[in-house]
Amino acid sequence: MIAIGERINGMFTDVKQAIAEKDKAVIQDLAKRQTECGASYLDVNVGTAAADQEATMAWLVETIQETCKTPLCLDSQKLNVIATGLKVADTSMGILLNSTPLNKKNDEEILDKFLEMAKSAGPEGKIIALTMDKNGVPQDVDTRVAIAAEIVEKAMGAGFEMHRLFVDPIVLPVKVPDAQQQPNNIIAAIGQIVFLSDPPPHIVVGLSNLSQGAGERSLINRTFLVMAASHGLDAAIVDVLDDALVDTLATGEMLLNKQLYSDSYLKAYRNA
Repeated sequence: MIAIGERINGMFTDVKQAIAEKDKAVIQDLAKRQTECGASYLDVNVGTAAADQEATMAWLVETIQETCKTPLCLDSQKLNVIATGLKVADTSMGILLNSTPLNKKNDEEILDKFLEMAKSAGPEGKIIALTMDKNGVPQDVDTRVAIAAEIVEKAMGAGFEMHRLFVDPIVLPVKVPDAQQQPNNIIAAIGQIVFLSDPPPHIVVGLSNLSQGAGERSLINRTFLVMAASHGLDAAIVDVLDDALVDTLATGEMLLNKQLYSDSYLKAYRNA
């Protein structure tokens, strides 16, 4: 599983305060701890923590890179914010641009622009594309898969290799009225998206969105993560500092024969 550490996000109180006070220590500590816990990428999201999102994105990227070489996932649907972060990012180890819909009412070419930015970042420049278009977030399986198919087609037409594309079927909060059927819809969509190309694109979710506002957040998140992994999910934006979640993922991957069993498989998973 490609784990993208979620914690450097302006929606978290400690990060929001660190941004306001330009406290590098908080950001760098989160970067180091998430890396030590096995994050393949560090998500970097200004959120609503600053009025000047471009300058704040640049500050976060530079602050992280002073202490950590883990590849970054620049997280914003605003092209200018992504572009600013990309200017100061060390892309030699890879970069992930998160995220773009298929299209927007005010920008039909948004996906093409993200693809070009990722290509300009070098051979390890990658993107996360949402199964979302100018009509909004789909609520059914078929529309999710249809949008994913268009994303894959556009990427292939642009000469963008599938290992550089992450498709996000968009997790919705289970606590929202009439949303309890959505986890099953997402799993069903994942099971079809993996057959859209050979090799398939990566499939990623923003896991914590699922349990937003709910009790037993960790339990909900880790249960769904293993369920989705059994259908083809191979990446997630997650709290890698949640030991129970990581242990559950390691166990699920071992039972799915994606990791070798040993009595110390939990330790081996973290070391890997």
